[in-house]
Amino acid sequence: MTTTTQNPFRVAALYKFARLDGYEALRAPLAAFCCGRGIKGTLLLAHEGINGTVAGSEEAIAALVDHLQAIQALAGLEVKYSSAAEMPFHRMKVRLKREIVTMGVEDIHPATSAGTYVAPADWNALISDTDTVVIDTRNAYEVSVGTFKGAVDPRTGSFREFPAWVEEHRKELEGRKVAMFCTGGIRCEKATAYVKSLGLKNVFHLKGGILKYLEDVPAEESLWQGECFVFDERVSVSHGLAEGEAELCRACRHPLTVEDRLSPKYVTGVSCPHCFEARSDADRERYAERHRQVELAQARGGKRHIGS
Repeated sequence: MTTTTQNPFRVAALYKFARLDGYEALRAPLAAFCCGRGIKGTLLLAHEGINGTVAGSEEAIAALVDHLQAIQALAGLEVKYSSAAEMPFHRMKVRLKREIVTMGVEDIHPATSAGTYVAPADWNALISDTDTVVIDTRNAYEVSVGTFKGAVDPRTGSFREFPAWVEEHRKELEGRKVAMFCTGGIRCEKATAYVKSLGLKNVFHLKGGILKYLEDVPAEESLWQGECFVFDERVSVSHGLAEGEAELCRACRHPLTVEDRLSPKYVTGVSCPHCFEARSDADRERYAERHRQVELAQARGGKRHIGS
């Protein structure tokens, strides 16, 4: 996907599971490379590989991808591109982690033991098979914005909870096809490796994740319902990777659909149906004052406030 005058920023969601020896030494030069080209976002480095989403000019992102591909262990990097009207990140961060997607289970090796890739063009047929269990491996707040028709929502608060959910429902999965999906492909790649480690055989995952499906599959043929939550200021994308209509509650950071924003419990910058009962009147007064300050900052400078 190329950039346009209306959407001048190129967004790259990238990852690769690979043995990345000496990954600590990559942090400083990689941060300098990105900052020197005006790239912002987050990259995670660990012994098991790289993961992240970044944005910048088309030329800068192309240079970064070439730079990463030149690292032998990262050749064949998985990258999904989209575009944005405004820079969707506030700063550039390169972080060192134990895992590039945190599951908390030892000895899982997605680079060599992940499930079978299914191309977006073949995904509809797989998940329409009545013998297939379709599992959304994302967290509940992401699923609330959109998911595939008929998909099971484990209602996890974090990916660390996913192994326990699988153990609890293992008997329901045995002997059936298990098809998993996530935003860009990385989480379900690790999830399939975990499920296969339990002895399940027919395990599949959507290659390139929801983002690639929304890019490749026409809306009239799609089994996707709603929008796809993304971890940047766009909040969500829809078919063709166009920016979606979802917004964030600035009180609790939960994504909000159009229907959520019609609730009487929704007040911009103050509350939403997901946090109203969990917050006090004093909390809401504090959020309201913060929102007033954000609006004042925007009025003075015309720029998005970092807390907005």
